[in-house]
Amino acid sequence: MWSRGVSIVLKKVLVLSNVTYDLYSMRREVVQALLNNGYDVSISAILGRNSDDFKSMGCKMIDSPVDRRGINPFADFKLLMHYFKLLKANKPDIVLTYTIKPNLYGGIACSRNRIPYLSNVTGLGSAEHVSILVKAIIKTLYKWGLKKSNCIFYQNEDGLKKVNSILNRRDRYKLIPGSGVNIEHFGLLDYPNDDKINFLFISRIMKEKGIDQYLEAAEAIKKVHQNVNFHILGFCEEDYEDILNEYEKRGVIQYHGMQNDVRAFHKFSHCTIHPTYYSEGISNVLLESASSGRPVITTDRFGTRETVEDGITGFLFKEKNTKDLVEKIERFLSLTNEQRKEMGIRGRLKVIGEFDRQIVVNEYLEKVKSALHILVLADKEIR
Repeated sequence: MWSRGVSIVLKKVLVLSNVTYDLYSMRREVVQALLNNGYDVSISAILGRNSDDFKSMGCKMIDSPVDRRGINPFADFKLLMHYFKLLKANKPDIVLTYTIKPNLYGGIACSRNRIPYLSNVTGLGSAEHVSILVKAIIKTLYKWGLKKSNCIFYQNEDGLKKVNSILNRRDRYKLIPGSGVNIEHFGLLDYPNDDKINFLFISRIMKEKGIDQYLEAAEAIKKVHQNVNFHILGFCEEDYEDILNEYEKRGVIQYHGMQNDVRAFHKFSHCTIHPTYYSEGISNVLLESASSGRPVITTDRFGTRETVEDGITGFLFKEKNTKDLVEKIERFLSLTNEQRKEMGIRGRLKVIGEFDRQIVVNEYLEKVKSALHILVLADKEIR
């Protein structure tokens, strides 16, 4: 009778995230590995792009009301109640939570229902740019949501220190290399030999991602160098559409909107510029660019500096400092094409050695099995 119970325990996994697109682009390999190992996987998120891809993989999809960036307490309470109902209906044996609100409210629901769960702190997001009162509330929610997690995955040392100082936990956490990167999907591309130098900005278009610094730097560089193009990929989360249109009309940038596959742009790109001061985990934009053999120029702060060897695989510049960014772009432009190509190859080698997504997949499989083993032992003792 107990053996039959164990086979049920090992099957049901519920994944809580914000949107299906981010989950698919950064974590589909983890989901696929769970399916390959015999787990029954359900996904709760805002259903949109890639929902059908998850279905074709064999996942059950559940639409969930996640207000990604809002701080409306009624909307958040609605999400919390949704998770309570979801756990009761789905009866998962273990839950994986990603991004801030699923971590906090999903974690609270799991701990109250005594369901094992693994949390992934991908970054503190906009939580660092709010009032003192809201920060205090967020700290309390972190205590409630993560305290009983079977394992908290952190993506950089800064996130580990900040969140762990709130939780005061000395065990059951793990530092992983961000979400990792699929080094086969983002394979090494031939480096372009064009006379025109193309820079890429790939991100949600929002202030904290450094879009203002990118636009200012592009304008400054274009006044001096005519053989340089600045491209922007991503959807506008804030009111930047009119600004981008104005810069495009003046020939400063080319805006391509949201793209499903950025690899086509990496093919003609010489370098990715990521001027973010958003609270990143480990920047996937930088990992994907480096994996493709492209040098990067990015902010010298946690979540981005870990991906770069300054002067070897790219350049770091001071946070929110357009002047320093312009200087680093000038340094890049002063290199020969062969030197730029070599910089990209070194970045690719760094990614293979430190940020291969399979590292993350293996950690998840190990922690899921460990958490379920603990649950099986507890069930056996009760019986």
